[in-house]
Amino acid sequence: MHSSTSTHPDDRIAVYTGSFDPITLGHLHIIERASRLFDTLVIGIGVNADKRSLFTPQQRRDLVSQVTSGLNNVKVEFFDGLAVDFVHSLGSRVMVRGIRPLTDTAGEFTMMMANRQLNPEIETVFLMADERFAHVSSSLLKQIAGISDDDQQLEKFVPASVIPALRQQLRS
Repeated sequence: MHSSTSTHPDDRIAVYTGSFDPITLGHLHIIERASRLFDTLVIGIGVNADKRSLFTPQQRRDLVSQVTSGLNNVKVEFFDGLAVDFVHSLGSRVMVRGIRPLTDTAGEFTMMMANRQLNPEIETVFLMADERFAHVSSSLLKQIAGISDDDQQLEKFVPASVIPALRQQLRS
């Protein structure tokens, strides 16, 4: 379910997968850092028909594309199924994961070990969340947006350009 990504055969391609429902400042910070480490960074937006999302896959892709438009080596694509299969299909051997030290460590370690069993050629690179974003999650963001009418408060968690879409989705 992903489109083809044109890259040079010698490119170091990394893939950062997630639901990005919606993209947060924490996600964006990981994307910016990872884009400096690799020739091409593909943002893989997971499509899971069983998971109830706030935004449709296309809306999530549009929002991620909008906030990463200034990063020339970042591409945004959809995928379904296993993330390691998606990474492999792109000719990459590197999966980037953002990790919040207090909440993600055990789960991400378990996922890395499972991915290694599924495809030992895929390496997982963890980027520690900046302390400013260590508490930010999409679920926390949805709670705050549902309660607060103050866009300046939301700008501490999500790119300002995402706020109108977030408000619209919460109203519908």
